[in-house]
Amino acid sequence: MAVFTPVSDDQARAFVGGYPAAGEFVSLHAIAEGVENTNYRLETTAGRFVLTLFEGRTDAASLPFCLGLTDHLGAAGYPAARPLPDLSGEWIGELNGRPAAVVEWLSGAWLREPSADEVARAGAALARLHLTARNFAGRRANPVGPPVWQTLLERSASGATTAEDRQLVADCRQALERIGDPFTDDLPSGAIHADYFPDNVLFENGHVSGVIDVYFGCDGPFAYDLAIALTAWGFDGEGREIAGAVEAFRRGYESVRLLTWAEEKALPLLGEAAALRFTLTRLHDRIFHDPTKLVTPKDPAAFFRRMAFWRVSETV
Repeated sequence: MAVFTPVSDDQARAFVGGYPAAGEFVSLHAIAEGVENTNYRLETTAGRFVLTLFEGRTDAASLPFCLGLTDHLGAAGYPAARPLPDLSGEWIGELNGRPAAVVEWLSGAWLREPSADEVARAGAALARLHLTARNFAGRRANPVGPPVWQTLLERSASGATTAEDRQLVADCRQALERIGDPFTDDLPSGAIHADYFPDNVLFENGHVSGVIDVYFGCDGPFAYDLAIALTAWGFDGEGREIAGAVEAFRRGYESVRLLTWAEEKALPLLGEAAALRFTLTRLHDRIFHDPTKLVTPKDPAAFFRRMAFWRVSETV
């Protein structure tokens, strides 16, 4: 359950009172999805919204970029949740010691077993995000980019106590030495989502109705964002390839935006990098898991297994 910071009705009522467009408070319900931030479904006289309290891994200094990106996308007609301004015109307030925001509610639900057509539509929606964000003025370095991978690896090495975790640390070290920094200057870049997993893409009647959780959003190569998505959508929870899913997602993406030759060439290494990035964060989170938090750590090995797919893929 992703509720790290409890909020009472009275606290929510007082907070929402500072957001004119939100209307008057009616009710608050915890949202169990997610592992990074605290989310509530907020019902008001003006409709339904999401109240988010940003927890430890989300850097407060990055929030203007993240909320600015969703505002930019939403204003352009892309299905992203725009933040509501408070009485001072600011998007970010403070609630129970946490940065907090009220954003639009997007209809739909994420799909646990999307069809090939739905996977392709998700790919097309990612390409539209890249194109729509091209003129977004915000800038943010990747908070979990190559320099951070080494830090995560060393911290995990220092805390690993089981044979399984120590072996995975050793395997990740070899992979990191092989991959290095795969972000070359010839790759088209801009604002990217950087966490485009199935549970961050909402569907309604078979079509994408919302793209959420952009709090890892940053500047980066579009092909790396695509590689993250392919690595997320193309495999099951155990890290086994889903037949046709990688091809369907890429087909949808390239129906909107064609890859350059440099991106084609770089994609397998970027796929390895994407698999390594999520292996490292999951491994770190498992080793340093706080048992008082009501979140079950995800299996890092499931992402490490996906590297094998990319190592044998000269083209996808």
